[in-house]
Amino acid sequence: MTFADFKLTKPLFQAIEAMGYTQPTPIQQKAIPLALAGHDVMGIAQTGTGKTAAYLLPLLTKLHYAQPEPPRALILAPTRELAVQIDEAARALAQFTDLRCVVLYGGIGPTPQIEALQAGADLITATPGRLMDLYFEGHLLLKNLKILVLDEADRMMDSGFMPQIRALLEVIPPKRQNLLFSATIPASVLHLSEEFLEYPEVVEISPSATAAETVSQTVYAVPNLKTKVNFLEYLLHDATVFHKVIVFVRTRETANNIYKFLVRKFSEAEVRVIHANKSQSTRLNAMAAFKAGEVRVLVATDVAARGIDVTMVSHVVNFEVPVQYEEYIHRIGRTGRARQSGQAITFITEAEEWHFQKIEALIHSKIPRTMLPPAVEIVETPREEAQAQAREIDRQKQKDNPDFKGAFHEKKKRPAPPKRSPINQNLPGQKSVKVSIWAISR
Repeated sequence: MTFADFKLTKPLFQAIEAMGYTQPTPIQQKAIPLALAGHDVMGIAQTGTGKTAAYLLPLLTKLHYAQPEPPRALILAPTRELAVQIDEAARALAQFTDLRCVVLYGGIGPTPQIEALQAGADLITATPGRLMDLYFEGHLLLKNLKILVLDEADRMMDSGFMPQIRALLEVIPPKRQNLLFSATIPASVLHLSEEFLEYPEVVEISPSATAAETVSQTVYAVPNLKTKVNFLEYLLHDATVFHKVIVFVRTRETANNIYKFLVRKFSEAEVRVIHANKSQSTRLNAMAAFKAGEVRVLVATDVAARGIDVTMVSHVVNFEVPVQYEEYIHRIGRTGRARQSGQAITFITEAEEWHFQKIEALIHSKIPRTMLPPAVEIVETPREEAQAQAREIDRQKQKDNPDFKGAFHEKKKRPAPPKRSPINQNLPGQKSVKVSIWAISR
């Protein structure tokens, strides 16, 4: 099958040719005809398989040309970075049309986005918070909405976004086409999707939560934080092999600390960091520099795990194991994209082993543990970190077995306190002496 087999508009064929696309991916082959026919579609496919174009091509075909009316299509994304990336893809595909694309996201002042809306928009890509803020302030009309797309739907529909999505569903036309795409669709999301999908066509290229076949996965058992740092430095010294690397961590504090360490060991020109506390301009500039190959290493929290399309990422390093297990799929999907090969490396401590076993159950794959290279310095685990790991292991065992009582939960028997002689007790070999409390106080 080729793109010529789809009933797309001539300007879209021009854009596809200009962008160098030759053959549609499996998700595009199955989803595009269904979306063009007007069906609600739920698309499930591995990361890096072309899901964005799978909904953008039929959407832009239906919009066809600009019209002097409120926006007719809306794409919701969970992060600012993903919203910007979708908008860039939409503009590239619509380059030979007069369609107007506007992106809305928080972290920056709303004035430029309000001015863009006032100039006219056919397609809006937005994060839920900024979209609803502008709507309730009266800067945005949604009465003409014909198509709603939820990208990275499992994140969009979790407990954090559902109130905003429900508020949106109350104000948009009930008659519309709905498209929902993600790499992972847990059972809870299937239940929630029933609120707005009507008899959807399910396109499942691979089972939900399946890792891409182009990504090789390696797991190293690492005893503690300091040894993880030493191992990361060891890997990154080979700039020929590790030429474009994303290092994922769980928290903003860890991201900042790893960034500062790598800057000291290498140079500021080679490393960037992004997380939710960084300004939007800083995050976008860091991502742009990484995409352009100007920096070699990007340290990030899971804000960069969803849908970010950067070509030729050689390695993803999971410095810490994610505790939201679906995030592992999205993290490692940043490499091995567009039929390229990539490698995912995960560091796990004894306290993270339990979480990684849950991930293995999710992806239906057992990944063997690998020993650290002899050249990596293994540091003795500090007492405080060892205790924290032991407490975490106890907590995990209690989750599996509520009756489990670990070392940090057992009540040790205290020795009985020594018996104290009463004040008026007779002393051996002495006469009884009566002493009052009042006399003592005197």
